[in-house]
Amino acid sequence: MANYPQMNLTQMQDRLRVELLRRIERGTLTVSLLARQTGFAQAHISNFLRSRRQLSLAAIDRILSAQRMAADDLLVATRPARLWSKAEERSAIPLVSHAVALFEPIIRPAAIQLHLHLPAAALKSARVHGSSARRAWQRFVAIRVAPTDALPMDPLVLPEAIALIDRHYNSLLPYRPNRQNLHAVRNGSHLTLRYVEFLARRLVLRPHNSAFPVHLIEVNPGESPYELLAGRIALILNET
Repeated sequence: MANYPQMNLTQMQDRLRVELLRRIERGTLTVSLLARQTGFAQAHISNFLRSRRQLSLAAIDRILSAQRMAADDLLVATRPARLWSKAEERSAIPLVSHAVALFEPIIRPAAIQLHLHLPAAALKSARVHGSSARRAWQRFVAIRVAPTDALPMDPLVLPEAIALIDRHYNSLLPYRPNRQNLHAVRNGSHLTLRYVEFLARRLVLRPHNSAFPVHLIEVNPGESPYELLAGRIALILNET
């Protein structure tokens, strides 16, 4: 067990959420199927997957049994985050799914679709700002942007672009004076790239392309708006 990090109940639920979202993304599971397997209402499961509610231990047990999982399947054998080499992390950036970028503090090898090799100097001087808990996360990850998601950010983000996320910058404080940050924002199990403001308990997601509407995300009581930010977009690689 020395090779496994300790995990409390909240972390266990986060790990279970990630695994369920991964199975849904792969097409091997649906919310309705899981509802039939466990006897829970679909709304109950959907709220858990959207981090709007927690589960009891009995409920976790029922889901694990229905999906033929054991508690140790939620553990990740990995080096503690503090042992990650900064140079190592900057030189090979993992391209991962949206769910992994959102919820996995340390990226498992099995979750990596490919590595982006970037000059370490390009990210070495990037500043951090946000919750202290995020400092334990593997910092840089990349995601691919689907064509429908890219259109509201055209021409800044083109279809099938790769967006590099700095997960240590989950703050709305401008990175550069008088210039809006571009953030990866959690919208269910999906990430949306937008300019973001926080007004009247809502995240206001603004597109780059004015032909598309502004989108609002309600922030629930007791929930921090920063929990909905996967991180600041540090780099966009548009395919030509």
